[in-house]
Amino acid sequence: MSDNGYVLLTGTANLKLAKDIAKHLKKDVYETVTEFADGEKRVIIPENLRRRNVFIIQPTSSPVDANIMELLLIIDAAKRSSASEVSAIIPYFGYSRQDRKDRPRVPISASLVARLIEFAGADRILTIDIHSEQEPGFVEIPWDNLYGSYSFYPHLKKHFSSGNLVIASPDKGGVPKATFYADLLDASGVAIVFKERDIHQANKSKALDLIGEVKGKDVLIVDDMIDTAGTLCEAADLLLERGAKSVSAAATHGLFSPPAYDRISKSSIDKIFITDTVPIKKEFLKNPKIIVISVAQLLAEAIECIYTGESMSEKLIPKAHRRF
Repeated sequence: MSDNGYVLLTGTANLKLAKDIAKHLKKDVYETVTEFADGEKRVIIPENLRRRNVFIIQPTSSPVDANIMELLLIIDAAKRSSASEVSAIIPYFGYSRQDRKDRPRVPISASLVARLIEFAGADRILTIDIHSEQEPGFVEIPWDNLYGSYSFYPHLKKHFSSGNLVIASPDKGGVPKATFYADLLDASGVAIVFKERDIHQANKSKALDLIGEVKGKDVLIVDDMIDTAGTLCEAADLLLERGAKSVSAAATHGLFSPPAYDRISKSSIDKIFITDTVPIKKEFLKNPKIIVISVAQLLAEAIECIYTGESMSEKLIPKAHRRF
């Protein structure tokens, strides 16, 4: 049987990233989504998919529910078009923070969304820096999770002097990530900010204390995402109070919900490194504190690995991450 190749499809969630991935792969990416007058999504795939591998590039970022619906419809259309395998490339996975029952009478939203993607017909899911490492267990299909550190590393290495660098985690859950970055960047230590989160209110937390020595050090806070920037800015304030020379941050997903812009602009944070897993709002692109690093090459190489059967863990996942 001849090799029918693979096809790249995208919804409207992050067209620029989809096109950048396609450019790396020297392929076309097909836009599939339009909208009826009443707001219903309409999906039409303009390319033959029969017995072909299909990769759907669609982060489920804001507007989260609309982008999830687009993804489900594109998956369904691809399966009904006799695609041989459908891979959902979801650089940012919406609802990933709702990954457990943290109080009575709440859903496990991340599990439900993952199972919807599986039910729609996806044969594989691929994400970058999923919020909780256990989430691939929510489905029976393969789920590959990549790490933003692959894209961050060359830029961070140029920016920071390893001898005076401390890596900080904004909470105890991020300690493995901080430890990895400390090893990757030859940092002199790791610090942990302890915070109190109000489980009854979204986006509410307060930095309380710090473990680690940061006096006179350049500190890099590492996290998977920045939403309203409240946690980040409070952590930065605490680090500076404890004598840090400077504070910067690296976070894969720049959601930047209000009032993130005001908080970041007024903060003493030097630089914030983020990726383009979600579209970055124009005002943030113009902010001199924000440095955007593309994950297009990382995702392009991952797509090639999936298609050819090459090992993704050997090629694209830094070795230290395999220990956590």
